[in-house]
Amino acid sequence: MIARGSVVGTVRAVRLVGPGSEFLADDEPVDVHLADGRIADIAPTGALPPRGEVLDADGAWAVPGLWDNHVHTVQWALTAQRLPLRDAGSAAEAARLMGAASPLPDGRRVGDGFRDALWPDVPSLALLDAATGVVPTYLINADVHSVWLNSSALRREGYRSVDGMLREEDAFEISRRLNAADPIHGDRAVRDAGERAAARGVTGLVDFDMAWNADAWPRRVRDGFEAHRVEFAVYPFDLDRAVDAGLRTGELWEDEAAPTAGRGLIRVGPLKTITDGSLGTRTAACSHAYPGDAENFGVLTVPPDELVELLTRATGAGLAAAVHAIGDRAVTSALDAFTVSAATGTLEHAQLVRHADLARFARLGVVASVQPQHALDDRDLIASHWAGQTAIGYPLASLRDAGAVLRFGSDAPVAELDPWQAIAAAVLRTDDDRAPWHPEERLTLDQALEASVRSSIRPGEPADIVLCAVDPRAAEPGVLRAMPVLATLLGGRVTHTAWA
Repeated sequence: MIARGSVVGTVRAVRLVGPGSEFLADDEPVDVHLADGRIADIAPTGALPPRGEVLDADGAWAVPGLWDNHVHTVQWALTAQRLPLRDAGSAAEAARLMGAASPLPDGRRVGDGFRDALWPDVPSLALLDAATGVVPTYLINADVHSVWLNSSALRREGYRSVDGMLREEDAFEISRRLNAADPIHGDRAVRDAGERAAARGVTGLVDFDMAWNADAWPRRVRDGFEAHRVEFAVYPFDLDRAVDAGLRTGELWEDEAAPTAGRGLIRVGPLKTITDGSLGTRTAACSHAYPGDAENFGVLTVPPDELVELLTRATGAGLAAAVHAIGDRAVTSALDAFTVSAATGTLEHAQLVRHADLARFARLGVVASVQPQHALDDRDLIASHWAGQTAIGYPLASLRDAGAVLRFGSDAPVAELDPWQAIAAAVLRTDDDRAPWHPEERLTLDQALEASVRSSIRPGEPADIVLCAVDPRAAEPGVLRAMPVLATLLGGRVTHTAWA
């Protein structure tokens, strides 16, 4: 019907859902006319002569292009080449699975996605060594805040650990090293992953890869990447370099060698700062101690004064802020820093929020960048690890009702990069046969869509459009999560089609 790479001039006979649909009198199909990468006009089907190549939607439903606002891009892309450990039910099982895995071409075994907080046994160096031998073996926690290494891997990386576990900054360093694959190999993985994302309706993402992305993304575009828009972050260890390079949030970042299809896709994102740990690693900074460990309140990895200094410097240089804060103590510290520094940007995760902090998001103009699927993945952890906390766990409706702007993401590879899963998680608050978890925090479908897009289907807006085979407003839970995407348009160019 229409090929990937085609530039569409008219989307014929489509029904609009989400931002933009409120301006239509009814649900009858309309024609959406496109020009120069933007929506030029919307009219009843057949009322205006078609322009350019026509994509006949035949009554399908259209939503604005979807965004994932929190992705660790290279790590997500490389996950497909690593042994999945999400279903490992114990440390012994995870070690056995790794021992049976084939090494990667570089001679290492790498597994991804274990959740030791739910295991009945404890990871140990002796257990992993016995199962994996002399092959350097790495297991990455689902939350990426800890890694489990055997003795060969520890020696290779120059670390020591009594139990083989490395946490927080040491774990991040191991992930950075594992992700620093040969650029050709890594870029190919990113390109393939981008095509998979386009097949789920993704037209943009925020890249929080722990690397110097200002060089990586122009290189990828020169080499043919054209799947979606990207806003790339920088980290405090590269802040001086970013300031010297003149990076400013929101500005286009490309070179003259970029192919036409890749022009205008890459923009500078925020300064990303990680201020506490995670629930799974029991390091998220909370008001109350973790059960069974009266001295463990989590960790503030960036002291409040240092955070204020970082945000103040970033703001002066023209960089917005993206502050990772999971526990309620970290959320309060982050909001305090936004207040003092007058920084703009996002608070990432906000998984445990004090009641008194809810309204501060709106007052400060801080966007709550949240990952709805995490609430479902973590509900059993919350019951065991945060049972004594008095703040609100994984708020959505509470934040929105307090005036906060919500943006959805996946934190891929922590959760699957699929905006429909995030939307379904927000609307349903369950993904199995259990009752909704804290149903008072559910959003409506329209509210969830609003948090998943950056534009609308209106004249003058970017021609980023997703065609769905099913009306999202009427879809059954399983269908909503696995929404069949017929086509994805990025600035009017087809990046995915199920009709080819």
